[in-house]
Amino acid sequence: MSGTHAPPVPAHFHPGEQGAADPIRLLAIRDTPLSVDEVFAAVQDPAAGGMALFVGTVRSHDGGADVDALGYSAHPTAEAEMRRVAEKTVADFPVRALAAVHRVGDLAIGDLAVIVAVSCPHRAEAFEACRKLIDDLKHEVPIWKHQTFSDGAEEWVGA
Repeated sequence: MSGTHAPPVPAHFHPGEQGAADPIRLLAIRDTPLSVDEVFAAVQDPAAGGMALFVGTVRSHDGGADVDALGYSAHPTAEAEMRRVAEKTVADFPVRALAAVHRVGDLAIGDLAVIVAVSCPHRAEAFEACRKLIDDLKHEVPIWKHQTFSDGAEEWVGA
């Protein structure tokens, strides 16, 4: 009986070296405090050799001025855009698991504003994927920051 055979699988090949079938584990925009533990737990994967996590916090200054208050607002399409950004990261890297959460509402200095995390087979991929995820999220997802400075001035960022 004649037929075609699949090419031999390289000895170093392992399914864990590839991205997971459904790596997007957590995506949310919330008006409640964020949890690093929740995001970290969401990206744990036995095939991941590297996990990278980024936490964005509210700082006390911006552009040389003291910040007194800060609030985030999101467009109704923000979660769908967040999913699109996550899917793009998954398409570009061998992501085993991915999570991203962003806060909206009024935040205090030191509060967690955004947390993203990615796990991949290797650390370099995890670092690169995490950086791509946060950079694209900040540039492409319609979430806007409203800052009030100590001198009374106000500024919208990202609008």
